[in-house]
Amino acid sequence: MNIYGDDPDPPPSTQLLRKTLRKFKRLHKGAVRTFQHVLGQPSKPALLCQPSTHEHFAHIKLPKQPDKAQLSQAWKTLKTIYDAHPPRPLNLDLKTFDSISVFPPLEAIQTHTNITSADAEAARTSHVEVTKKLVPYPSDLFAGQGIVILAGGRYTGFATTGLGMFREIGSKLPIEVWVKDQSEEREEWCEELAKEGVACRRLSDYMDTDLLEHGYQLKISAILFSSFEQILFLDADNVPVVNPDVIFTSKSFTDTGVVMWPDYWKHTGAPYLPYIVGLSDGPSELLREDQTAESGQLVWDKRRHWKHYYTMISQGWAGWGDKDTFLIALRSLRQEYYMVPHKLKTLFINGTDAGIGMLQADPTKPDSYEPMFLHSNIIKWSIRGFLCVGCASQAIDPVKVSALENPKSPINGHLKEHRRIFSLTDMHAMNIDPEPPIWRSFEHVACRSYWQDEGLCNRTREHMEQTFGFEFQKSPVTGGEEQICLRTR
Repeated sequence: MNIYGDDPDPPPSTQLLRKTLRKFKRLHKGAVRTFQHVLGQPSKPALLCQPSTHEHFAHIKLPKQPDKAQLSQAWKTLKTIYDAHPPRPLNLDLKTFDSISVFPPLEAIQTHTNITSADAEAARTSHVEVTKKLVPYPSDLFAGQGIVILAGGRYTGFATTGLGMFREIGSKLPIEVWVKDQSEEREEWCEELAKEGVACRRLSDYMDTDLLEHGYQLKISAILFSSFEQILFLDADNVPVVNPDVIFTSKSFTDTGVVMWPDYWKHTGAPYLPYIVGLSDGPSELLREDQTAESGQLVWDKRRHWKHYYTMISQGWAGWGDKDTFLIALRSLRQEYYMVPHKLKTLFINGTDAGIGMLQADPTKPDSYEPMFLHSNIIKWSIRGFLCVGCASQAIDPVKVSALENPKSPINGHLKEHRRIFSLTDMHAMNIDPEPPIWRSFEHVACRSYWQDEGLCNRTREHMEQTFGFEFQKSPVTGGEEQICLRTR
C-alpha cells in the first residue's frame, strides 16, 4: 500500500510510518529523497553537486618563494644607488589644477610646476648616473609566468572578487597576492588560497615598508619582488571578464615584453620632464599629444625590461600616481612596448548614466575591440561592500557602509530590487556577461571561505536566485551531511 495514499482510515502501522517519515523530514531534510526511495515512493534523482569551480585548480603549483636574503640584498643595492642620487629638487609641491574634469590648457601645463633650469640640469645628470649604475638582472631569482595582485586593508575585499573571477573564467596561472606587512595578512585565508595555486606574500619580508609613502609605490615594489619573471599585474579592483592567460603567448607581448593600456586623457607632464629623462635637449612639448597609460592592468617581462619616477609626470592632474612611470621609463631607455590600440570604454550602471569602471580591450585582438578587463575604479566589486550588514562595527577589515545599507549608493535599488547592475543589452553587444560569474565568486567568498557569514551568504544567494535564476539545493553526501549545490535553471 502506498503510504502517501488517501486511505481515510489507514492501519496503525501506516499511521506510525507516516509519523516517522514526517519527523525524519524535519531532522534530515537533505536525505528525505533517499529515504522515500527506500520506502518505495517514487522520487526525483538525487542531486549530485558538481565540484566547486575553485576545486578544479587544486593542481596548480604554488609559485616558489624567491630567496629572501638574496632579493633583499638586491633591493639594498638599488636603494644605495637611489640614496646617492636624490631627486632635484628634493620636493615638488603637489598643486591641483582648477579642474580635473576639463583638460588644462597649454599655458597652465607649462607654468604649473616651478622648477628651475639648474634643478632640471641636476635632475638630468642624476638620472643618467642612476641608469648607468642599475644592478644587472638577477636571472636566478625569477622564473615563469603568473598574476600579481596587491591587497591589504579594504583592498583585500576587492581582491577576493578578482581572485575568484580568475578561477571562474578558467585561468590556470599561479597567482601571488601581496600585502604591505603581517598586519594586513589573513593566515587562514592564505591557507585556503594555497589550495588554488595562490600564494600570499609580504613586502616587509624584503624591504623596510616605512619607506613607502604612497600606496602607489606598493605596486612597483610587488612587481619587483614577485617570484615571476613575466607578470600580469592587476589592481585589486580589477576584474577579468575573459581568460587573460593567452596574453603571454600573444604577438603583442612576445615581440615587446610589455603590454600597456590607454587611459582617457593626453599627457599633462611638465615641459622639463622630457629633458630630464633624455628625450629632448631642453623644455619640450614632446609628450603633449601622447596618450597616457592606465596601469590598472600591466604585463611586464622583468628580464627584458629590468632597468626601469611621480609628481612631475602628471603634475597632480587626474590619474596622478604610478601609472605613467612605466611608460616614461620605457621611453627614456628606448625600450619597446605595446600600447593597446583600442580606446577604453566606460561601463555604466544599468538604467543610469553613473559609471562603474573602465573596460579595457583584449591585447591579442588588434583588429577589433573585445573587452578583457573591467577596472572597477568607481563601483568596486566586493560582496561585503555590497551586501554586508553591520560591517562598520567590525574591528577587522570594516566596510564603512555597504551599498545595501546606504540609500545614496547608485546600486542600492539594484540590490534591494534584485536587478542586474550591468545592462544586459550592453553585455550582449560586447558578447560578454561577467556579472553572473562575479556573483558566483561572491557566493564562494560569502558562503564557503574564510570570510563566510551566514547573513551575508543568505542575502547573496537570494540575490542570485532572484536576479539570475541560480538555484541552491541541498544534496546528501557521504557521512550524512548536506552540501549546497549551485545550479542555473
